[in-house]
Amino acid sequence: MKIINLGETHSLLNPCLAQIRDKAVQKDSLRFRRNLERIGEIFAYEISKKLNYMQIEVETPLGIAQEQVVADQLVLATILRAGLPVHQGLLNFFDNAQNAFVAAYRKYGKGNECDLLIEYQSTPPLDGKTLIIADAMLASGASMILTYQSLVENGEPAHTHIVCPVASRDGVENLSKNLPHKRVTLWVGAIDEELTNHSFIVPGLGDAGDLAYGSKN
Repeated sequence: MKIINLGETHSLLNPCLAQIRDKAVQKDSLRFRRNLERIGEIFAYEISKKLNYMQIEVETPLGIAQEQVVADQLVLATILRAGLPVHQGLLNFFDNAQNAFVAAYRKYGKGNECDLLIEYQSTPPLDGKTLIIADAMLASGASMILTYQSLVENGEPAHTHIVCPVASRDGVENLSKNLPHKRVTLWVGAIDEELTNHSFIVPGLGDAGDLAYGSKN
């Protein structure tokens, strides 16, 4: 699996990451969501450089122009709910893409045992398409692996791009071990070294879903 860490090169991504991490800025949920959306737009631009293009003719008021447009069929997927702002940022640029949505949840059993389950999924066929899966964070990587496995039951993508602005080192390694190496690229903005026993990334940014949309029961 190829790993691209955009945070290692200085760009407009870095101040956006600084703001979503800042607990003072996080008090404004609108600003938090918008920063995640802007991060999604930056990732969309960078991913666009890796896609296939074809030449078309465009009629202008004065003649015919030759332009390059994306040839790949794109499907943008996200894990509800924290991934929605990042997904929107990707969709702002890839506005002709199809979309997929996955809801995963933790089912707790005896002795604090926990299973991850897919509660809901809506996706178009994926055979031969380029799949882009977005989430705000990559902690242990378990939900992302489950989401990928669930999505590809609807067809084998030509390539999959996974976008997670903040990731843990453990999560990155987990994906590397469990996803196809040649057909998956992981895009991150930062890789944090610590992951607690409760799957909290440190320093991380907190609960992205709660920060974006309010606390839940």
